[in-house]
Amino acid sequence: MSNSEKLLKTLSGLIENGVLTSKDIKKEITTDLKFKRDKLIDKLQLVSREEFEVLKKLVHKQESVIKKLLKKTKTKKVKKS
Repeated sequence: MSNSEKLLKTLSGLIENGVLTSKDIKKEITTDLKFKRDKLIDKLQLVSREEFEVLKKLVHKQESVIKKLLKKTKTKKVKKS
């Protein structure tokens, strides 16, 4: 079912149920779109900016620790040779 068909089905359903004012229709459409937006965000597993920044800091910290460890192992290998 295409998006236009869904919109028409929603509008016809609203009119059948007696929702005749444009404000009510606008409110129903807005609510429906918000629900679909929230469903999409949940499906894509999006995170907030704050969560992203915290994870970014953790990754940078881990990268620095890994680099230090790699340097240590390289120096030990050179000394053994």
